[in-house]
Amino acid sequence: MTIPDWLSQPCPYVQAGSQATIINVLSLKEADGWLEQQTSATRAWLQATGFDGKAGQYGLLPGEQGIDSAVVVIDEPLWSLAPLVGELPQGTYQIQLSEACDIAMMPYLALGWGLAQYQFNRYKPTDTGLRYLLCQDPEVIMQWQAICLVRDLINTPAEHMNPQNLADVAQQVADRYAARHRVVEGEALLRENFPLTHAVGRAGSVAPRLIEINWGDKSHPKLALVGKGVCFDSGGLDLKTSSGMLLMKKDMGGAAHVLGLAALIMQTKLPVQLQVLIPAVENNVAANSFRPGDVFKTRQGLYVEIGNTDAEGRLVLSDALTYASEDKPDLIIDFATLTGAARVALGAELPALFSNDLSMGQHCVNLSVTHYDPLWLMPLHQPYKRQLKSEMADLNNAPGGGYGGAITAGLFLEHFVNEIPWMHIDLMAYNITAQPGRPKGGEAMGLRSMFAYLQQRYTH
Repeated sequence: MTIPDWLSQPCPYVQAGSQATIINVLSLKEADGWLEQQTSATRAWLQATGFDGKAGQYGLLPGEQGIDSAVVVIDEPLWSLAPLVGELPQGTYQIQLSEACDIAMMPYLALGWGLAQYQFNRYKPTDTGLRYLLCQDPEVIMQWQAICLVRDLINTPAEHMNPQNLADVAQQVADRYAARHRVVEGEALLRENFPLTHAVGRAGSVAPRLIEINWGDKSHPKLALVGKGVCFDSGGLDLKTSSGMLLMKKDMGGAAHVLGLAALIMQTKLPVQLQVLIPAVENNVAANSFRPGDVFKTRQGLYVEIGNTDAEGRLVLSDALTYASEDKPDLIIDFATLTGAARVALGAELPALFSNDLSMGQHCVNLSVTHYDPLWLMPLHQPYKRQLKSEMADLNNAPGGGYGGAITAGLFLEHFVNEIPWMHIDLMAYNITAQPGRPKGGEAMGLRSMFAYLQQRYTH
């Protein structure tokens, strides 16, 4: 994947290598039997180092010239190898599954191996060296690249990931796959009828813009991906607290996700006509900031009263969702770091999935379980639309009351998809604490699940 050098990660996968050290992967039910088959010296060594065959444990087996092999007892396949990777010396390794292990877990083990070595070191270079894994599965490598791209984009501070920088990365991704790329910038947003993207972003030091990528055969079903690209969110005139602003470089996490997903779609040549839309803005404070109480006419024609300038994501998404729906695509998917209410309901690690097609949404949730990339289906409870009412406009972007905020945000967006099949993913896009394979910082959430769904939908 061709992206700027400072967004690149060294690849931890090789297709061939000599003298690869074996990583023995065992299921929990066979761990005790495996231990019994080892020599007394090996058993004593493993027990002395704390390995007794429990799920998630690993052990290193020494040889005459260092580590001879390692053993891991599977817990969750995606992250089972992640704690081990940092304990291994530099070198080349090969996964060897026991007969009791399902071969289907191999791609997850391999992906977790690569993600465990991710580092964002643009500003503080480190060289810890790589532990290479023999891997001949191109989709593992493609998914690893896409997730690293998402993480890198989110981790980059707003000073270096403003709307122009985001458009530049989108251009790089588009060029890599011979896709068409265009940007509607500044006052041109008004001429081309993207009024809310302009209103939210007009106070930014870098002009707001609508980023568009188009790729694929026009005879194929049209798929639209929309990503919230708020490169920094101060809250606008309804200013956030300093602690509330601390992570707001991640408010373009939706845009990062659709670029990563688009790269997977194009690289695997999924038979779709792809449209990617990213409204890219900074929600800043200046003399020309949009104000609480302002009323704007949307691209669709509805009027929206501004109840709170810190509910800006749904405003810029309304432009992009309306634009996407005008060509009547087969499916629209949006990703957005939209509400704190979704985090209160589900926590930071579990994205909320809303859909106007419940069977489609539930199918994606089921896939998310099998792919170790969780989503949770939330309701678009129609009676709550009454909370969006305004005395002077069709909608209020931030109704009072504070209850069901993730649902009312989803209901607001639903007004702009014009009954097209649609899924909306409200996500954190950030690890607030570090876990093996998941360093603190930007994170891809729901990306692999949605890709798996699209593969099923468009190739079967």
